[in-house]
Formats: sequence, structure tokens, C-alpha cells
Amino acid sequence: MSENLQQVAEARTASVVELASELIRRPSRAGIDEYGPVLGVLEDWLAARGLPHRRLHDDAGALVGLLVEIPGGRPGSWWALDACVDTAPYGDESAWSFPPVSGDIVDGWLLGRGSADSKLAAAMFCHIAADLHGRAADLHGGLAVLLDVDEHTGGFGGARAYLTDEAAARPAGVMIGYPGMDEVVVGGRGLWRATITVHAPSGHSGSSKTVVGAISRAAHLVRLLDTADLPGVDEGSGFPLAPKLSVTAFHGGQGFSVTPDRVDINVDVRTTPAFDAHDAETLVRKAVAELDAELPAPAPPEVTLVAAWPPFRLAEDEQPAAALLGAAAESGLAVKAKTAGPSNIGNLLAGEGIWATAGFGVPYEGLHGIDERAHLAELPTVYAVYQRAVLDLLGC
Repeated sequence: MSENLQQVAEARTASVVELASELIRRPSRAGIDEYGPVLGVLEDWLAARGLPHRRLHDDAGALVGLLVEIPGGRPGSWWALDACVDTAPYGDESAWSFPPVSGDIVDGWLLGRGSADSKLAAAMFCHIAADLHGRAADLHGGLAVLLDVDEHTGGFGGARAYLTDEAAARPAGVMIGYPGMDEVVVGGRGLWRATITVHAPSGHSGSSKTVVGAISRAAHLVRLLDTADLPGVDEGSGFPLAPKLSVTAFHGGQGFSVTPDRVDINVDVRTTPAFDAHDAETLVRKAVAELDAELPAPAPPEVTLVAAWPPFRLAEDEQPAAALLGAAAESGLAVKAKTAGPSNIGNLLAGEGIWATAGFGVPYEGLHGIDERAHLAELPTVYAVYQRAVLDLLGC
């Protein structure tokens, strides 16, 4: 890493932490808090520095994000930095040793919900945009910074609004600012999610007539799904993970005296290049057919698709992975490329033909749990790595 970039990063650290602290002090729990206050902090900061920005809304008009755009003066591709500023809920606040909206620095740690995921990254990316704004004429293409406030819901409304916004330049790739310095996520399993509605005649638990109710039928279907034959890792594909099926919800019935006529179960299948969404649906429908054959009912189960995202994996020499991994190596960091088991926003982007990286940031503790905090000693290095990666992508 060049000495000049490291010096710039060190000079920005105090300002980045100050902005991140202000963001942490504005509660922005997904689906709980209003997002106007936390975005207002960012808007005031951006406006004071003359950075072009605008709010993003979904089809229903709900506020889902903020977009910063720095157009370059030369032809080239656009690239994006992405960080969420909505957060997970607090959980049991009495178990925290400091307020979830602390924003204070204690023993080199930034404290509070969102310090790790991902308000510190949002503050850092805004500063990088400000650094580049003054030299925009030299940039090839342009830089967008997406600040999503619909990420922890799983809806990724900010990303969806960005990608469907006709006024926004479509990015060639995205770097997502999740924390952790040891790995850069360059791929992930996809997902296929569905709700299965299981029907059966209703009955009274005290009746002399025995009825195989919807709960019994649904429980049998869960057993069929749990024992379904899934392939292992396909060594020939170069994808290091195997598919996985999980039943994640079971809803039906109430009280004691009535056997219900309907149960809904949620099925989550994590897919791979060798076992895709079509394979997942085929496997689930096979289990449903077996249920009908073994425990028939007047109405067959209904399989309703909820979401399907493809798996993805970048080679280490593909952008933007190459730029980020190269910048990390130049800084002296031994960072590994990783394919993640959980899906992330990178899967959504891959479905749009846009490659993404995720998971490079400062060390952290308590992410989504109690006493979330981010370690600040490494912030200048992380800042300089992203700055170098962006400059490489923009031809500077």
C-alpha cells in the first residue's frame, strides 16, 4: 500500500468514527424504527461537502436507501460500494453492558448496534466518495455508494431500487462493506424458498372418528424432507460447498380440541451450481408426491415459491475481487477468498449479472448479538485498502 494512501486513511479516521458514532446514536432497527433520522445524518454530511446524493424509494413509496454518485470525467465502467445503515434488533437490552445506541469509544472499540454491521463501513464509504469527488475529472467511469435501509429485513429494497432506477448508471460490480479482516467473500450458495400448505379434513380431538389431520400430514412431510437425498460437493464444478435443505417454520392449529385442516411450513434450500433452483423444486415436489401417496387427502399440498437466488462465485482474478484482494495484499494482509454458506446481497446482484464481494472490514464482536462493537485500530488499513481498490477499478 502506498505511503500516501495510508497517510490519507489515517487522516480520515477521526472523521469516519465521528460520523459512524452519530449514525449509531440514531436507532434504525429493521422493521422497527423510522429511517429518516439516520439517513438525515448522512444527508447533512454529504450536503456539507457538496456530494451529489438522493433518496431511493420502493414501488410503494417507502424509503429504502440513499444513493451517492460520483461521475468520472473519462469513459469507463461504474463501480459501487454498498453498506447498510439499518440494523438487527437489540434483543435483551438488559443483557448489554452498554446502551445499544452508545456510539462511544472505549479501549479502542466503537460501541453499539450497527458499529460492525455496517454503519462504520457506511461512514468510511462516504469519506472515500468525498476523497474522489475532488479528482472526479481523472476517473474512468464512476463510483456509486449505496446506503441501504432495507437490508436486515432480507428485502434488500435499497439494492432493488438502485438497480431499477433508470437515472442510475448500472454498476459493473459491487463491494459490500461487511466486517472482518481475514476473508473476502467472493461467492455464496444460492437459495430456493417456498411455503408448503398441507391440507386435511378437520376434526374434533374427542371424536370417535379418527382423522389424519394436517399437523400429522405436515409432520410426515417434514420427515420426508429431512431425509431427502441431497448430493455432496461437486468437485468438478470448483464450488466448495454442498446444497442444504432446512425446514424453518411450522404453523397450524390452535387450542386443544380441534385438529386443523391446514398447516403451512417453510422450506429453505441452499443451492449450488450443480444443484440449482430447478433441482430444489423437483426434490421438494417429489417429497410432496410421496406424502400424497402415503397419506392421501382430499386436496393436495400447495407449493408457493417465495424467493430464488442463484449461487455465485468469482475467480480471484475477476473484478471487483481482484482489485480488493490485490489492494489487501499490497497492504501486507493475508486475506483469503471465501465462498459463503449463507446467502447475501451478492446473490441478488449475481441474478442481475453483477459480481460482488463482501466481508472485508474491521474486526468485530457481538454482530447481531449482545454488546456489538467494532475495533478501530485497523480502520486506517481497511480504509486504505478500499481506497486503493476503487482507484484501481476507476483507472487511477
